[in-house]
Amino acid sequence: MFGFLKKVFKKKIKDVSSSVSKKILEKKISEKDVESILEDLGITLLQADVAFEVSEKIKEDLKKNLVGKEVKRGKVKDVVLKTFKDSLSEVLNIPKVDLNDIIKKNKPSLFLFLGFNGSGKTTSLAKVANYLKQKGFSCVLAAGDSFRAASIEQLEEHGKKLSIKVIKHGYGADSAAVIFDAKKHAEAKGIDVVLADTAGRSHTNRNLMDELKKICNVNKPDLKILVIDSLVGNDAVHQANMFDEVVDIDTVMFTKIDVNEKGGCILSVSHTLKKPILFLGTGQEYSSLKIFKPQEFIENII
Repeated sequence: MFGFLKKVFKKKIKDVSSSVSKKILEKKISEKDVESILEDLGITLLQADVAFEVSEKIKEDLKKNLVGKEVKRGKVKDVVLKTFKDSLSEVLNIPKVDLNDIIKKNKPSLFLFLGFNGSGKTTSLAKVANYLKQKGFSCVLAAGDSFRAASIEQLEEHGKKLSIKVIKHGYGADSAAVIFDAKKHAEAKGIDVVLADTAGRSHTNRNLMDELKKICNVNKPDLKILVIDSLVGNDAVHQANMFDEVVDIDTVMFTKIDVNEKGGCILSVSHTLKKPILFLGTGQEYSSLKIFKPQEFIENII
């Protein structure tokens, strides 16, 4: 995964280091010395789905750490590498979500899954349910997507495989009511977590977005998880902003990371939203789920 992004950073660390080293002749590095290589860096980062704002930040950080400085020729690569790492660390330096803490403070806890059509929301919900079950938490699933054909059956199939009960109404039912009933069931049975599915939204469907507001107003979710298909590239930022404006999301989960060669959208969404990334979906199995660790991600791509 992230093969393209890895190549970008590896090549650019080499390019910037080599270019700057050639210009060092017992003098301070000028802005003109690094101008063209930074411009090329910006274009390449954009091609890797890194948002313009993040690209500009990395360029500015490099400029700040090189221009006007007397850097020894043999130390340029160290400075460039450290600058890249520090820049990315700042982008991803967002307080984590502690699932254990949320569940302990709120019983039952309601985790609401949101996302665009086709983002992998229902499967992601099932993966998180499996993860929580492995951690010893009891769960119930709420079939809050009463809009998409076969969505209830899909969630029921996951419930059977995971041996987790699914609370449902019929198609066309009030999603807020379905989730409300699931919470009541969890309260009565002493269940730790309700994981609620919702219909996939798009910016053109105002009714579904209004329904999402209603679900949140009625049920007061303890965690709103936005599921994003990592292959959508820079559109991930648009999706994230849209949902955040409507319901103020708490955290993000990316799917299809195992087939994502670019990965820049992770940096873009994190920088834009200032919300933590919780999980990465890495395959089709229920166990194909990774807790997102910023430093591990940075070390992986640099």
